[in-house]
Amino acid sequence: MITNKKEFFIEVLKAILKLVIAGVFIGYFKEHDLLIACILLLKIFYNIYKDIYKPKNKNWLLLAGMLLTCFGGIVGETWGVTNGYWEYHEVDSALPLWLPFAWVLAFHYLYKLERNLIPLLKEQTQKNKIILAIILALILPAFGEVITIYLGVWTYYWPYQLFGVPLYAFICLVFVHMLVYTILHFICKKYKIEDVVFN
Repeated sequence: MITNKKEFFIEVLKAILKLVIAGVFIGYFKEHDLLIACILLLKIFYNIYKDIYKPKNKNWLLLAGMLLTCFGGIVGETWGVTNGYWEYHEVDSALPLWLPFAWVLAFHYLYKLERNLIPLLKEQTQKNKIILAIILALILPAFGEVITIYLGVWTYYWPYQLFGVPLYAFICLVFVHMLVYTILHFICKKYKIEDVVFN
């Protein structure tokens, strides 16, 4: 299924290391909501410049995915916090200032990882791309959540938890990710846009 297993696992290990760094950063500075928000916003501007503005072929799908994920994520976060399903700690409001930026970066992170991993698949069929996307969306965001949960950033109150992350959260993370991917897939199909992840 994988053409170059070593390269595949190196990409996955780099992605895990990025998650650990991000999770520890947010966990360590959780009391400094505005600082985290500013740093994440700078990272977003850097990513947009490097991956969308600077290249000759502008990747507007990446920007669309970042915005859609941010919208879906914040709708879900507002619903969850309002209904008492989870709670953020050490913040002045119900939702941290950095949260929308974290959702934007989550899409960018998964998109780039998938873009790097798909060429390493022996068969780059739609089915294999979907399986890869689901596996990554199921495991990696939840792993990042485990780090921040254990560092006291937030607490889930839903039952059936694995390392502090409830089953419902796993389902919600995959749902948001795959919904955005489905929308972008149909945009690619309708406007005949070539993209290694969404075609």
